[in-house]
Amino acid sequence: MIWDYFVAFIFGLVEGVTEWLPVSSTGHMIILNEFLNLNVSADFYDLYLVVIQLGAIIAVLVIFWKDIWPFGIKNNEHPFSDSGIGRYVMKDKIIMWLKIVLACVPAAIVGVLFDDWLDEHLYNYVVVAVALIVFGVAFIVVEQLMKNKKTIVNTVNQLNWGHAFAIGLFQLLAAIFPGASRSGSTIVGSIAIGIKREAAAKFTFFLAIPVMLGASLLKIVKFKGDVTGHEVGLLIVGMITAFLVSLLVINKLMAFIKKHSFTCFGWYRIALGVLILILGFAGVIGRVATPV
Repeated sequence: MIWDYFVAFIFGLVEGVTEWLPVSSTGHMIILNEFLNLNVSADFYDLYLVVIQLGAIIAVLVIFWKDIWPFGIKNNEHPFSDSGIGRYVMKDKIIMWLKIVLACVPAAIVGVLFDDWLDEHLYNYVVVAVALIVFGVAFIVVEQLMKNKKTIVNTVNQLNWGHAFAIGLFQLLAAIFPGASRSGSTIVGSIAIGIKREAAAKFTFFLAIPVMLGASLLKIVKFKGDVTGHEVGLLIVGMITAFLVSLLVINKLMAFIKKHSFTCFGWYRIALGVLILILGFAGVIGRVATPV
């Protein structure tokens, strides 16, 4: 039993790190699954790997609360009205949330309509490895092409509706191809269309809130089995670990990208993709990847 809680901690640790770095949490979970397993049912195992993301999302809410909470009269530079209840509503943040919703639409439609089909046909180590490599190359190429070009969007508030929808299409790639990485595809796509790294990363974090909440809710609704007290305990450990690790990773990543490009993540993705292919061809990896 103690071992199960240690494994739950490790999964939460990996989730907290890889969910925000553009390196694909799915790719890392494939390898981790081969060496560590929880003593739970297969259905709960799939549920667990998705729902621990809630811990990571809470970290985003804590770090960026002032940036995303749209209500309050203090420091409200863009109220809906000068009097009445409109004074307490921040117009700029409401508009930002509408853009986030717009960016979620493409992936949400595909997720609801084709979730089971995608799980069955594309969640395997070959697809994940190829996506890791392809998007790793894209990171390197895009960073090189945009190296000396001036960005056209420097803050989240400067994103227009077209930018938001384009980012949503980039996120759709991650919804279809496991291993592409939701943060990776949205960030590299944003950089390619002239959005500054810090703004791209921050909008990606905001975008994760409804996306990951929706994914967790979908898994919970579709879950048909019973949950034991032991399994609840494992879920709590994973979520708390993911939360604490995410606090550290998000802050470190925001500081890192102010001075560095994403090229290093591109090379890392390529190396990880090659490793997964080697392990797969050697028969070490054989199971279908669990979507996270």
